Amino acid sequence: MQTQNIKQEAHRLLDNLPDAATWDDLMYRIYVRQAIEAGIKDSDADRTVDVKEVRKQFGLPA
Repeated sequence: MQTQNIKQEAHRLLDNLPDAATWDDLMYRIYVRQAIEAGIKDSDADRTVDVKEVRKQFGLPA
């Protein structure tokens, strides 16, 4: 994500927080956003494993 987009997204995150939000609330939202973006990036780069394969590796039913 480009710097300007990060700043815009940070402003959006702040604007959508409730007035009684804590630093932990903000950090959680930043973490979730970052995790989602990392997952999308991994998916776009074909660095994912099908859930059926993961379940098989852990001996879970499909």
